[in-house]
Parts: sequence; C-alpha cells; structure tokens
Amino acid sequence: MSAPAGLPVVAVVGRPNVGKSTFFNRVLGRREAIVHDQPGVTRDRNFALTDWAGRSFYLVDTGGVIEGSDEPLDRMVRDQAIMAVDEADVILLVTDGKMGLHPMDEKVADLLRERGKPVIVVANKMDNLPHDPGHHEFWRLGLGEPIAVSSISGKGSGDLLDRIIAALPEEGSGEPEEGVLRIAVVGKPNVGKSSFVNRLFGEERMVVSEVPGTTRDAVDSTMVYHGQKLVFVDTAGLRRQSKVDESVEYYSALRTARVIQSSQVCLVMIDAREGLTKQDIQILEQAWEAGCGVVLAVNKWDLLEKDTSTGPAFERALRLKIPFLEWVPVLFMSALTGQRVRRTLDLLLEVEAARTRRIATHEVNEVVEKLVGRQPPPHANGRAIKFKYSTQVDTAPPTFLLFSNLPGEIPDHYLRYLQNGFRKAWGFDGAPVRIRLRSTAKDELRYGRGGGRSRTS
Repeated sequence: MSAPAGLPVVAVVGRPNVGKSTFFNRVLGRREAIVHDQPGVTRDRNFALTDWAGRSFYLVDTGGVIEGSDEPLDRMVRDQAIMAVDEADVILLVTDGKMGLHPMDEKVADLLRERGKPVIVVANKMDNLPHDPGHHEFWRLGLGEPIAVSSISGKGSGDLLDRIIAALPEEGSGEPEEGVLRIAVVGKPNVGKSSFVNRLFGEERMVVSEVPGTTRDAVDSTMVYHGQKLVFVDTAGLRRQSKVDESVEYYSALRTARVIQSSQVCLVMIDAREGLTKQDIQILEQAWEAGCGVVLAVNKWDLLEKDTSTGPAFERALRLKIPFLEWVPVLFMSALTGQRVRRTLDLLLEVEAARTRRIATHEVNEVVEKLVGRQPPPHANGRAIKFKYSTQVDTAPPTFLLFSNLPGEIPDHYLRYLQNGFRKAWGFDGAPVRIRLRSTAKDELRYGRGGGRSRTS
C-alpha cells in the first residue's frame, strides 16, 4: 500500500516493554500514550503529528511484537505493527539496552529487513550515558549503527531525532502539483462522501455501500472547473480511535490525517439526521488547525422533514457549538438526489480565494489603528499596550504579524477582537486567520512554537 502525498510517517516498533510509549511521549512532550511497567499495555496503535529541526512528521506508536505466539491478541498486535511498518517511511526498532540483545529483537529485525524500509535501531534505557557502551551489542542485528537513548531522562533523544530527519524522504516530494487545488472530502464513515464524489463526477468512481468504512484508502478524482484544476480526495471515514478495532481502519484514519495536511481545502461532510457530533467537531478542528480552508456540507438533507425555519435553526445550532464555524460556509445538500452538489464547487473556489488573499500593509495598519482606537487593549501592570506596526506575512492561511511593546501581555480575548475585526474588514470566509506577535524591544520575543504568542481563529 502506498501512502498518499503528505507528511512522512515514522513507526516505533519492537517487542513488549522496551519503552516505545515512553519514547513516543518524550518526542511529543506530553503523555499521549499509556505508559506502564506491565508488558503489552499499548495494544492499538497511536499516532500524532510532531516536528524536529523544521521537519514535521507523524510518529506512530505500536503494540509490542510477540513473534511466534499463538495468542489471538499477540497475533493481532503483530499484524498491526507490521501494517505500521508498511505505512511508514522510517522505522525505529526500539530495544532494551539495559537487558541486552534478546532473541525476539532478532526476529523483529528479520521482519523489518524483509520490508526494505530505512530502519534505525534504538537502544533504550541507557540511563548512564555517555558512559555505558552497552548499545554496541545491537550492531549484531545487522541494521546499522544503534543509537543509545534514555527516554525517561531524554538523553540521546536529540541525536536520534537528527538521525530520523536525515532518513526521511526529501522535503517537497509529496507536494501537490502547482496550479492544482487539492480538496479532501472528509467525515465520519457512511456520511455519503463517496456518493458525493460519484454524483459530482457523474459516474461510479467509488464503491458505495451502507456498510460504514467501505472506502479504506484515499482515492483521487480530477476535474477542471472555471479553468481551475480540482483534485478531490475521497478519504476513508474517520472514527474515534477508541472505536477503531481493525488495523485497516486505524491506518485509514492516519491516511486521512495525512491527506488533510497535504490539502488546501477540506469539504467536511456531516449527516443531517445526526447533527454535529463530537467526532465531527474533532474532524473540523483537525482541518482548521492544519490551516486548510473549510466548507461544511450537511448531507442527506432530503431525509429531514423541513419547514421554512429548519435550515436557519440548524445552522444557528451548528455555529453555537464551535466558535470558528461562524466563519465557515455551510451548505445543505443531498448526494443522493444531487441537490446543491454543484454549488460546493463555487464555495470551494471562494474559500481558496479567501485563504490565499493578500492585504496591503497600509490597509492592515489602518484597520489595526481603527480597531485599537475603537477598543484599546487593557493595560498590563499599569503600562499601556501599544501596536507599532502590522503586516500580513503569509497566505494559505492568512497570517498577520503585529509588533507590540508588550506582546506577552495581550489577552486572548483581545486577539479574538482583532481577528474578528480583520474578518469584518476583509472576509476570509472559510479560512483560518492567524495572528503572530513580536516585540518591538531589543529583547525581541520569539513567536509561534518558539515560546511567543500565536493565535488561530
């Protein structure tokens, strides 16, 4: 199975209780995976987006591989780990450096060697670094130089991450073709994504079934509309991870996450009969945080009994659940009957135009000046907060940089006020708007992930 265009995947595999989940949590900087001394605690896979040295990638934690076991659970964990390997661009074989080379390590190494993927051997639990040479024993696996780390303390993690980055595919190899608008069709299983694509293209391009999750891989369909080449990617249905019992469905969720990351606009589909569920909200937030433009399509609208107030009431209820939905176009449609299906094309183009719109610097400063004049920011410890200069520094999504004397003291509610003011001035419907803050002082603050201020709405 070939992965779709998008960010690379790094799979963490190995026998039970070698510290895979501890390493996973160390890289992410949070307790995402369950960590316990009992072997086999991580039974399903767990994945998250992370970055190092400017490169982003998905890190996948897997259950411990128990080779040769007849236990059903052990066989299932093995199959899931192998699927992680098949999906991955780089594989980390984690071993227990304190215990030394184990026969199971050699069996797992043999499995990985057959796959022909880049493998990095990790000797974990090397708590006495750099004085403990025990990791050299793992040269015997024949997979290259082992990297010694202590996931508990973080020792050696930086060197390992550097090795991972060096082994990843070249950046840009999965970028979409220039001049092409890539659209991810996402949503829960059985909301009608494939039926929508089939109706749009007028042919049975996708398998359509009442069984949820029929679409397992991401499938591309291309058209030209008003001179713009559009690539629609019909993705597998996203389920909550606790509900994903099959390996194939789990990796469909990972593939969908990758498709969102590599798309410019997401058409998020929900079922009109169910309304906006918690899972729908998670999907919307995932697309929004990725910087995608978003159109919300309420499918199966033909199955509801309606009067003149049904649509407006439904839309109000949607927007009350998620604040940013106030800025997202909502379309009531039916993939079955074709109602408003073609209208999605116009909305997708409008959202992409908003997402790539650039505002002249003088306009940005004029709007900021008006907004501050209408509602000044609160004082911070008796000092007035001032904005010296503002400009748009990026598009897709629109990103604005504001220079202030006290960027760290500007409250979130005031940033929301500024973002709302930008939207009233320039629109940006369906597109996230990001504000970054930088200090005007000599001890200039870093912004974004570096520890300064950054906000998306």
